[in-house]
Amino acid sequence: MNQSSPDTSSVIISLMAPLYYSISSDIFRKYPGYVRGVVLATGVHNGETPEELIGLLRQAEESVRARLNLETLAEQPAFKSWREAFRAFGAKPADFRPSIEAMARRVLRGDPLPSINTIVDIGNVISLRYLLPAGAHAIDRLTGDISLRLADGSEDFVALGSQDGAAPEHPLPGEVIFAEGSTVLTRRWVWRQGSHTLTLPESQAIEFNIDGLPPTPRDVVDEAGQDTIKLISQFCGGQMHWEVLTEKHSRMQLI
Repeated sequence: MNQSSPDTSSVIISLMAPLYYSISSDIFRKYPGYVRGVVLATGVHNGETPEELIGLLRQAEESVRARLNLETLAEQPAFKSWREAFRAFGAKPADFRPSIEAMARRVLRGDPLPSINTIVDIGNVISLRYLLPAGAHAIDRLTGDISLRLADGSEDFVALGSQDGAAPEHPLPGEVIFAEGSTVLTRRWVWRQGSHTLTLPESQAIEFNIDGLPPTPRDVVDEAGQDTIKLISQFCGGQMHWEVLTEKHSRMQLI
């Protein structure tokens, strides 16, 4: 999808050496049927969230309250599969909740999600609408390939919100991580994002992940991806590209 003319950021990105995005075959062996939808967006204009988008976020929160309740939340298929996946790599779901479950619990307790910036808020709208983990990374800060893979335990992770100079954490061996080389971008698959690829007001190139574990069907991930493209185009502009990474298509060019 190309809805606007090339800008300076797009030209700079096009002159960089190619970077790639992959998912390790180990992930697909351990979690059959998993897919990750990826929206690439360049030339976007991020910043303070407009009132119209904040309204969509509040509507998404209300839709969660209408569909779910705290007492049975953990048994909902959309959350149960993620809890089982976390247990499989040694993370207790009660201690480390998958991002979508943590978000839904907050909403069900009546605590509105804060508005961060346009890109982050779009991710929260999509997560709540489709009950899928969804989140963005600023790819104009990358210098190497990125991958979803199993950790060996030597990687470094600096959590979002950490104080300057804080010592990095290290993932547990076998933990599912999203990483650029030895730098962890997200720990525990869809648990917590690091500071390295944080989307900021000045971010002009992003990649947006939408995760689907069975029993979530592939077409729901596709629908969420098209909805993401629509919202980014509406509120941030830019040029869009959509791919779904699967066992048979596990690598794509990022830049």
